[in-house]
Amino acid sequence: MIIGTVREIKSQEDRVGLAPESVMELTARGHRVLVETGAGSGIDATDEAYLAAGAEIRDHARAVFDEAEMIVKVKEPQPVERAMLRPGQVLFTYLHLAPDPAQTHDLVKSGATCIAYETVTDAAGGLPLLKPMSQVAGRMSAQAGATALQKVHGGRGVLLGGVPGVLPARVTILGGGVVGFHAAQMAVGLGAEVTIVDRNPAVLERLATHFENRARTSFASQAAVERLVAEADLVIGAVLVPGASAPKMVTRAMLSTMQKGAVLVDVAIDQGGCFETSRATSHADPTYIVDGIVHYCVANMPGAVARTSTYALNAVTLPHVIAMADLGWQEALRRDGHLRQGLNVWNGAITCEPVARELGEEWTSPETALGIAAAASGEGK
Repeated sequence: MIIGTVREIKSQEDRVGLAPESVMELTARGHRVLVETGAGSGIDATDEAYLAAGAEIRDHARAVFDEAEMIVKVKEPQPVERAMLRPGQVLFTYLHLAPDPAQTHDLVKSGATCIAYETVTDAAGGLPLLKPMSQVAGRMSAQAGATALQKVHGGRGVLLGGVPGVLPARVTILGGGVVGFHAAQMAVGLGAEVTIVDRNPAVLERLATHFENRARTSFASQAAVERLVAEADLVIGAVLVPGASAPKMVTRAMLSTMQKGAVLVDVAIDQGGCFETSRATSHADPTYIVDGIVHYCVANMPGAVARTSTYALNAVTLPHVIAMADLGWQEALRRDGHLRQGLNVWNGAITCEPVARELGEEWTSPETALGIAAAASGEGK
């Protein structure tokens, strides 16, 4: 198979879909890999390193898109990239389609086969290709919140861990999944007073067992959320509904109950955000203020630590890239029901049910697209 990776063009995005080590794995199996010049510059991977791994360097993205059978990226394709997709071409990347009808329309129109990292599942019901970036974003959310709390950034002027004789900051984390867990680890490590909110009793029990008396847990009733948000110096939104838009946990009306200069960090912004007042920002201009409350809503947080993030991402995506290259994408998805859940768009149809439901569009099951029995849905080998 001819596989391509290009330089990411989203603002302040320095990750790359395939590191040189991943390219070497593919070329050793007899596949051709095309790399846009400078694609790895954000992780200090030179064109020479890619050439040594067996890649072929192309002068611009168009040349890669024109020749490659499968494009491996990190972030959702931007409009200029979507225009380069063609029928039958495979796109393997993060997509986050539910809150993005424009992108969804373009991908449907392209006729390409679009497989989203964030909806690939595993036998435990997790999202293994989202997990490493959730770990990074969770840890970064506490750091970002601590910085935004500084007076110079519009915050309350509160040190997350306090000092002897002065109470630490109060941190409320909405969602106890991978992001919430890692955000709590960082916030607890910095000495903050942490409360994690979730609706799943099993998740709350697991968190309580892990953190013991270092963090509190609370069931996510509306009353509890309103009270904890009002008391918090920092609120981290870490709510995820796979494939669908994030629920709005904090309304604009709730901002008036918060302390001026408190901070909201919305890690769910890729899925539309879990605060009503959220709008995507970039690393170049990460925050804005609404009703006296600082909002941090960077849509590609892990891009700030591009090297760590790239290698963590490649470790989980490469086995699927190899499977699709070796077997062909159709056979790889037929054999692996978990990878099959990543199929979001195919041949002009939406094949991810939550996305179709969110956008009010018709849904074609991945099994129908692949010509296999519906009973095979969810099976993985």
